Parts: sequence; structure tokens; C-alpha cells
Amino acid sequence: MTASNTPWEQSLAQPPKEKLPLLLKIFGIVLVVIGALSLPGIFGAAFDISEGFEKSLAEYGTTTLVIFGTQIALFVATGALYIALGIYLLRNNRRHARHALETLIVLDIAQILCEMMVYGIAIGSIAGGLVRLIVAIALMVYIDPSLSEERQLRRKLRDLELKERAEDGTLGRDESGKGYIELDFFNLFWIFMVCCVLGLVIETVYHAIMFGGYQDRAGILYGPFSPIYGFGAVLMTIALNRFHDKPLPVIFLVSAVIGGAFEYLTSWFMQFAFGIVAWDYTGSFLSIDGRTNFVFMCMWGVLGCIWIKLLLPRLLKLVNIIPWNWRYGVTSVCAALMILNGAMTLFALDSWYQREAGQAPHNAIEKFCAEHYDNEFMQHRFQTMSIDPDNATRIG
Repeated sequence: MTASNTPWEQSLAQPPKEKLPLLLKIFGIVLVVIGALSLPGIFGAAFDISEGFEKSLAEYGTTTLVIFGTQIALFVATGALYIALGIYLLRNNRRHARHALETLIVLDIAQILCEMMVYGIAIGSIAGGLVRLIVAIALMVYIDPSLSEERQLRRKLRDLELKERAEDGTLGRDESGKGYIELDFFNLFWIFMVCCVLGLVIETVYHAIMFGGYQDRAGILYGPFSPIYGFGAVLMTIALNRFHDKPLPVIFLVSAVIGGAFEYLTSWFMQFAFGIVAWDYTGSFLSIDGRTNFVFMCMWGVLGCIWIKLLLPRLLKLVNIIPWNWRYGVTSVCAALMILNGAMTLFALDSWYQREAGQAPHNAIEKFCAEHYDNEFMQHRFQTMSIDPDNATRIG
């Protein structure tokens, strides 16, 4: 007969649930109040727009009104999620709070993109959105129940078991069996980073073989990064995480649809926000508005199969090379630098748009971009892009 585990051993197997700090409970109350107060104003704005719909349609156009409507829907969903998140925090329901924060991050990004398509780069609005994103990510990392358990295990076991898993390349695997990996910020961020570089390499080689010669295919101001592949890989990972053991035709089909939709929406956003056309497949087989086509959807399908079956397991081993004691610090620093790089890229693109539209710089950031990222620099850095303000949907 096997002796039962001691209380100490049981506490290691099932760490006690961490108490939520009083400050976060107060923050939860504030979120509930903000969410409740924001909803009436949002519905009022929606009513005003609907009342003057014909006038608004004539003034702004169909596409801009659709974006307005999308913004209102996003605001309503955000207000409701603020209330839900506040309740989850008050009840110390960490898992549901994490899911609410993940959704809020997606909604916040969507709101920022809609604002850019209608108003361009409004520094106050973008800065507020970035602050909300940073707070949401930091809070998500703190309350994530799996990370909370890791912190407790680290204090009790000095990371012996986790270090062994890191050395074996299995750290980050989903132990519940629902998916291949844990979809936490750490894993998704490094998937994004590695695939930004890997995608750029693949596209550069493809262009050299098909068209001859080197062309800079980077999609961000600094570094060998192509964010479309990074975001695409994150979407693929999230979508395919539960399909990792499915037949290849299923993975191919899911990857092709998601990749094609992502490529289409990215092209749509760049055109309407900045008047930029980065690729055009018009005239090719099964082209959809020139934004994606059959060949590139098949390419996304193949990449999805290769990614989930071959590359993702090796990526986990590569990421686990980062020493355990450094992993969160290194990730935080790299994420901050990447966010700064992305923000500067958006400012530079907006400044480029304004120059092409004949608008003078309005503030210090626009003057800085005009001085350091002039038209010649932007055309050399983003060699695949052409810009025409008439293609955008901005109202100002």
C-alpha cells in the first residue's frame, strides 16, 4: 500500500490560489463603473448617426459609415467586457479574467485600426490605445493562472521541474491536451518575432527566384521583420492549436482560408488608412479584389501545414534556450522595443501620407518623421509599397 502524499507534497502538486491584491479589486470596481457609464453614451451616438443616416452617407460615403458602425459595435463590446472583467477580478476568477483581457486586447487593436482609417494618426488616441494595451498585457501576465502557478512552483521547487522541461524543449506545451501549446503572451510573442524574420527570408528568396534580384521586403522601419508573417503565424497558431493532430487536408484548408482572409484584410486596412498598395494580384487566378488569390491562399495552406507539423515543435525548443530566470525580462524588453518600432512605423507612414496629400507637418512628431523619414527614405525602405491619398477613406 502506497503511503499518501504529505501536505507539503500535495501543496506542490496543487498550489493554493493566490489572493488578489486590494488595488486590483478597486480596479475591478472602477472597470464596472466605467463600463456601465460608457454604454448609454455609445447607444446615444449610434442613434444620432442613424437619425441622420442619409446626410451622413452623402457626406462620408458607405465605407466610412461602415467603419463608424464597426467602431460603435467595438465600443459596446468593450464596455460590456469592462463590466465582465471587473466582476471577474472582484471574484478572483483568474481564468475568465485572462480570457476577457485577451478579447479586450483584440478589440483595442481593432479600435485603433478603425480610428486610423477614419482620422489618421491622432497622437492622443494612439497613445491612449497603446497605454491600454500595455496595461492589459501586464495585467494578463500577472493574473494568468498558469503563470501564477509557475511563480509559486518557482518559489517552492527552485524551478527544478520547469528547468528540466525547458531543457527538454517541452516548456510551453499545453498539458490539458486541448491544444499543442499554451496560448500565453510569452509563446505568442516569440512566435510573432521568429516568424517576422522567417517570413521575410522566405519572401525575399521567393522574389529573387521568381523575378530576379534583391528587393527589400521589410514591413517595419527597423530590423529584418515582416509583421504580416508574424501576425499571420500568431493567427495560424491560435486557429490550428487544436488541429495539430488532424489530417493534413484539414490543416491545409483552415490555413488557406485564414491566411487568405488575413492577407485581404491587411491590404484593405493599408489602403483605406494610408492609401498604400503593397501588393496587387489583379488578373491572377481567383483574385479577390487583387488583395489575395488562389495561389497565395494555397501558399498559406502549405505554410500552415509546415508550421504546425514541423516548425512549431522546433520553435518551442529554440525559445526554451532563453534561461528561465531571464525569460520574462527578455520578453518584456523585446516587446517594448517592438511596440516602439511599430508605433514609429505607423507615424512614419502617416507622415508619408500627409506629404503626398500636400499637408504640412502639424506637430513635433510629424516634423521629426518628415526630417528623418522623408519620401526617399520611405520609398527605399518599403520598396513594395506605393501610396496614393485618393485611395484612403479619411475624413480629414
